[in-house]
Amino acid sequence: MSISERLQALGITLPPVAAPAAAYVPFARSGQLVFLSGHIAKKDGKAWVGQLGLTMTTEEGKAAARAVAIDLLGTLQAGAGSLDKVARIVKVMSLVNSTSSFTEQHLVTNGCSEFLAQVFGPEIGSHARSAFGVAQLPMGACVEIELIAELQ
Repeated sequence: MSISERLQALGITLPPVAAPAAAYVPFARSGQLVFLSGHIAKKDGKAWVGQLGLTMTTEEGKAAARAVAIDLLGTLQAGAGSLDKVARIVKVMSLVNSTSSFTEQHLVTNGCSEFLAQVFGPEIGSHARSAFGVAQLPMGACVEIELIAELQ
């Protein structure tokens, strides 16, 4: 089953690449690697605002991280030409807008990681990862994630 068929079976339509909000590009290729700039969580087309441990639960954060993963795949498709050309999701870095006492950033980030493994399968979609708690993100977004993928 192709990646587009898997996404269709999940009822997911990938968004187009969003125009950068500052001085950067959405992705950069170097050899067989494609580096995706950080994508913030969006809800109803706007920044998904919130802070884990204050205004959002871990499960809400996990849903936001999954939403970011869908946006990332739209950008990855543009950077790769086709998601079927992805040989491996190499690394995910997640920033979680959270209070100083919130310690479940890794569980929030699972929303992205589990989705990538579901779409690409465990051999391609499983990846190295970092999950950080931060005091604030652009536009008050609850989660921002960047990704590195290897292409065939």
